[in-house]
This record gives sequence, C-alpha cells and structure tokens, in this order.
Amino acid sequence: MDRIRAAVEDNPVVIFMKGTPQFPQCGFSSRAAQALAACGEEFAYVNVLEDPEIFENLPRFANWPTFPQIYIKGELIGGCDITLELLQKGELQQMVKDAVQSARSGTEG
Repeated sequence: MDRIRAAVEDNPVVIFMKGTPQFPQCGFSSRAAQALAACGEEFAYVNVLEDPEIFENLPRFANWPTFPQIYIKGELIGGCDITLELLQKGELQQMVKDAVQSARSGTEG
C-alpha cells in the first residue's frame, strides 16, 4: 500500500495498467494510456502485471476493482470508460495539463 500511495502522491498523473503504454497487455489499458498520451503531457505508469503485490492491493487502495486506474493530482479519476469520456468532453486534457503544471511549479491545486 505504501508503494501505491507513493506512486499516486509522487506523480501528477499516473496510470496503473496491464503492460506499458508502449506495450499494453489489455485493450482497456491500451485505450486509457492512449487517451492520456493524447493530452500531450508526460505521465507515469505502473505495470501491475510485473508487481503481484500492487496487482493484489490496488483494488483495495481506492475501492476500485478493475484495471486500469488513472490518478490525477492524487485522486482516482477512474478507469478506461471514464477516461475516454473525459477526453471526448475535452476535460481530461485540462486536468492533465493543470496537474503537470502545478507539479512543475511546486504548487498544489
């Protein structure tokens, strides 16, 4: 749980996914990572298939049972469907941009 918390708190945008953005191991992870990439900012990722402890504990961390899980500014945004919906509305791009900019400037909010 500490490593999950650290990944969520230390990265303005992080996706816990099956595989990597370059080599996703499931369609949902692939689409969610593509949505984040479309925002034009860097984001962190954790390959849950490489870490059985994170794979097992992440669903309990935020009470979200499936993968991928996307966190922006330490908050669970959701999985693939919610991420794609936010992208289509134009909201994901702003959320990601704001998170990355506040992390660069060292401010919260």
